Amino acid sequence: MNDKRTKRVRFKLKQVSNRKRLTVFRSNKHLYAQVIDDSVGKTLASASSKEKNIEIDTKDRKSIAEIIGKNIAQRSLEQGIKEVAFDKGKYKYHGLIKILADSARTEGLIF
Repeated sequence: MNDKRTKRVRFKLKQVSNRKRLTVFRSNKHLYAQVIDDSVGKTLASASSKEKNIEIDTKDRKSIAEIIGKNIAQRSLEQGIKEVAFDKGKYKYHGLIKILADSARTEGLIF
């Protein structure tokens, strides 16, 4: 089921827009976000909960998702990328994924 959703989401994103793609991956412990340029196949900006400036032990996962959303927005704006297409992958748009997307929007990313 998850593979079907992933393929459907990516296919629609690539068909509809030429924007850079903001991809989210969530494991049991960590959360990752990347801005990818599909025309070149290159990662332009990334943020994750594995970075040294984020203390996982002291914070809950929701606040970590918010921090990662802010970080990915700031890093992509530094690269000059304001508009992205949000690729939620195999995940439903709720919980940590929604929190990450909303915090990226409040920092200035458009999607």
